Amino acid sequence: MPFDIAFFGSSLVSSYWNGAATYYRGIVRAMAARGHRVTFYEPDAYERQQHRDIPDPPWAKVVVYAAEPSQVRAALAQAAGAQVIIKASGVGVFDAWLEENVVDLRTLTHGRERRVIFWDVDAPATLDRVNGAPSDPFRALIPAYDAVFTYGGGTPVVDAYLRLGARACVPIYNALDPATHFPEPADPRFRGCLGFLGNRLPDREKRVEEFFLGPAAAHPAETFVLGGAGWEDKRMPANVRHVGHVYTRDHNRFNASARAILNVNRESMARYGHSPATRLFEAAGAGACLITDAFAGIERFLEPDREVLIANDGSEVSRHLDRLTPERARAIGAAARARVLTEHTYDHRVAEVEDVLNRLLLEDEAGDIDAATAGGCA
Repeated sequence: MPFDIAFFGSSLVSSYWNGAATYYRGIVRAMAARGHRVTFYEPDAYERQQHRDIPDPPWAKVVVYAAEPSQVRAALAQAAGAQVIIKASGVGVFDAWLEENVVDLRTLTHGRERRVIFWDVDAPATLDRVNGAPSDPFRALIPAYDAVFTYGGGTPVVDAYLRLGARACVPIYNALDPATHFPEPADPRFRGCLGFLGNRLPDREKRVEEFFLGPAAAHPAETFVLGGAGWEDKRMPANVRHVGHVYTRDHNRFNASARAILNVNRESMARYGHSPATRLFEAAGAGACLITDAFAGIERFLEPDREVLIANDGSEVSRHLDRLTPERARAIGAAARARVLTEHTYDHRVAEVEDVLNRLLLEDEAGDIDAATAGGCA
């Protein structure tokens, strides 16, 4: 049965200072392919509309509202006609207001209860915040949502949300959209020994210094390529080429152009584990040889040493690069691509979303979802 879904998130049409864009696009496109109707509500904020990657897509209706109280109220009033209303974390403006007022829409309509979902795209940050501040207003709202979906986190995140009173917590992990991320020819702009793509964020910067800038300093004869916003005034080794914000349309060429692509998790994501970043699946989809910082649960997504290389520190990144021949890099990239196509596409993830929504919307007595299913991965 197709669902009418209203989805409040940071942005579907712009990846500018919006790391969730690829995730949202993969999820929403897969929902549309399975017959669901999604209206995505996003604020006109942080210059994202001026830095769009894509026009309004045919697989979703996009509603952009001004970052002012009357406009967010009007957007929520329009969304009230949907069967399912999703409030994502990190919309960027009026988050607390939306979290409180979305819950108020959980009422009977046309004989059926409207369901409300909180979709946490940064569960480690949310949980650290509410556990550190018992008076945080969102903490009291958690039990009022029908379910919490998370971008990742596995059992530690599920257990933490259940302790806070969540009716259910289900990780919906990052994945691959094969229509968007696939092998492309190398691009001279991005050629190098190692490429890393990520915005400069406080709880990522030290890890980038360790896993990327350190190995660059240790290999002065090689070129290291850094993509992402915010790095302009960062001191770097002379062999690091900063290419600035890389639009989504160029991600495949970025991932195809270096001998290896680095994934560096933010500190909080690495600490909770089971949180594979979007770029991990993007790079695998492009057939890139991935080196990732170690985090708990990586083996459930990619097999170490065959589909991905694992590094516990910068010196291990350097050792991988020293031993990585072009032939081995191609073999690792091909194995990773085959694995994600088989097990980790957004179609797999949306099947998990559908299972939850069906149980919430179609059963006579929906009840709480069995927490034993909460840590599942397609």
